[in-house]
Amino acid sequence: MKKDLGSLSTHRAYKGLPPKEGKRVPFECSPKKVFEKQVKALAARLKAIGCKRVVLGVSGGLDSTLALLVCREAFNVLSLDPKGILAITMPGFATSSRTKTNAEKMSEGLGVRLETIPIARAVRAHLKDIGHDGKTPDITYENAQARMRTLILMDKANMEGGIVVGTGDMSEIALGWCTYNGDHMSMFNVNSGVPKTVIRRVCSWWGQNHEGEAAAAVLDVINTPVSPELVKGQVTENVIGPYELHDFFLWNFIMNEMGPRALKEEAFSFFRGKYTLEEISAVCDIFLRRFFTQSFKRNCAPDGVKVFPFELSLRGWWIPSDIGVVKLHG
Repeated sequence: MKKDLGSLSTHRAYKGLPPKEGKRVPFECSPKKVFEKQVKALAARLKAIGCKRVVLGVSGGLDSTLALLVCREAFNVLSLDPKGILAITMPGFATSSRTKTNAEKMSEGLGVRLETIPIARAVRAHLKDIGHDGKTPDITYENAQARMRTLILMDKANMEGGIVVGTGDMSEIALGWCTYNGDHMSMFNVNSGVPKTVIRRVCSWWGQNHEGEAAAAVLDVINTPVSPELVKGQVTENVIGPYELHDFFLWNFIMNEMGPRALKEEAFSFFRGKYTLEEISAVCDIFLRRFFTQSFKRNCAPDGVKVFPFELSLRGWWIPSDIGVVKLHG
């Protein structure tokens, strides 16, 4: 049963201050312009360092899909051979055939080099070395896979004389939904300034404006549930809640300086019955808790692209790693 907010005010933020009178609609943008900013930034970085090769992990998910598209277009802009892009798929314990197939089809359709390096054997050996049973699907089991993939990417980049292009998006960065020194790390992250909901819109725009095998794969990726595929049946939004809520909270927390109460009330009004107040409150609590407790990951992050009015790196929006939610919001 949906709860009526009744007479609750929608104009309160933390410390009794009213929220700024800014746009409540989160991350309004032109997908084409977002893509162009990402491409321009990567092209500028490659030109500045004299680099003609990039390496990235492609999983068949939204983030790595957009990163691959950005790399391909940046190479077009710089008139570089697309074979200078090395896309690596690294199937693990829970990789699905759907995501692996889409990663392969996109890479082949875009004319980049594709390499498959399974990680299961190396991860099992590592887990055995540290005394893990290799079966219990705990945080060590998950993070070992993410860190093994990053190790492979970094070493392959050294072999190629290139850089690792990161794929993690702004929503994941805000929530700390990444493995420290795993997918958290790269040499330049083209998605760091783009939230998950916008990633989806940009991929949709690209797929609808192109033809062929790559475009078909991109459109299928959009309909694939978001998952890091570190354990069987893992679906991110079943764990942390819908990304459209998290992106709404992120925008209004940063841009409009809303506190917990105002965020929940504003979301209840904005989504107009799509979510109950209880659902909104639960996801908002997850957002705020993770935003602060995981901030240490943002304080050690690669360079990236600023697309919207704010970014979450040390070069943009910053808070001390040990500040508490209670301290800030009373």
